[in-house]
Amino acid sequence: MKLIRIILFPVVPIYYVVTLLRNWLYDQGLKSSKSYDFPVICVGNLSTGGTGKTPMIEYLIRFLKDEKNIATLSRGYKRSTTSFVLADETADATTIGDEPFQFYRKFDKIKVAVDRDRQNGIEQLLNLSSKTDVILLDDAFQHRKVKAGLNILLTSYDNLFYKDIVLPTGNLREPRNGYKRAQLIVVTKCPATLSDSEKKRIINGVKPVSGQQVFFSNIIYSEYIYSEDKTINLKDLGQFTLVTGIAKTSPLIEHLESLNLKFDHLEYPDHHNFSKKEIDLIKKKELILTTEKDYVRLSNETELKGKLFYLPIELNIEDGKQFNSQVRAFVN
Repeated sequence: MKLIRIILFPVVPIYYVVTLLRNWLYDQGLKSSKSYDFPVICVGNLSTGGTGKTPMIEYLIRFLKDEKNIATLSRGYKRSTTSFVLADETADATTIGDEPFQFYRKFDKIKVAVDRDRQNGIEQLLNLSSKTDVILLDDAFQHRKVKAGLNILLTSYDNLFYKDIVLPTGNLREPRNGYKRAQLIVVTKCPATLSDSEKKRIINGVKPVSGQQVFFSNIIYSEYIYSEDKTINLKDLGQFTLVTGIAKTSPLIEHLESLNLKFDHLEYPDHHNFSKKEIDLIKKKELILTTEKDYVRLSNETELKGKLFYLPIELNIEDGKQFNSQVRAFVN
């Protein structure tokens, strides 16, 4: 634990009480929360970053897009714009944020919008001439002004919420008992070999309330890496440079090392805006591999053309049929 987090421990009780009181006011109806007569699905977490919200949103898009008119609504973290923005051909990672832009460039026939005020964002989407059947709220579990009909709470296997404490010493955005607002809880980034006894231990730790279901998921990495016009088998790579600006790099590094690949690593903070000096350093590398989220922020650099690649990932949910049936029952 970083020294500053230890020093700030006296602030923990204050943060705990303030967030607990805020949730209590919403739960008692003393602060207003708006619900909707059509499907609104919230994907979020109790912890700060790194639980796999983007792969979960993409999982839901793939599952629903052929049956429903889908819209995603995100805050648009670190974007240069303000208020409501609907992605169009002029959009990029700067104007709408890296993750929303990833959704936009990856999936056609869906709407991608950003707005810090989720109530306003939903109203703007509903006022569009084209129909929206389902709205997916990205990272909005603490946005209590909107009452989603289905809340999917994610918690990472290597940082389970019930073992953590609130900020600033811990990583929780609110007290642990906030998990009770979710209908579905997904433990993400699990080892592929997770045993039944370990699953049972985690479920006992979560302590699901009546009506809640706990699922387990893992990340599936593509066998291929991609640029704008090239595809390479991951196992055929020689020496390369891994460039990351994500919250947790250990699962990706472990995967690459398991394939006995040789690489050096340039690591930056999550949602990092690369400086000119950093871009100049990256340009000197012969072959660059990055995440899809980082790729959408770097792909406009003309000098990286032909040597910048990304590794796609997908979410795999154990007992996916049961999970899908819960989602389908809600949206229908």
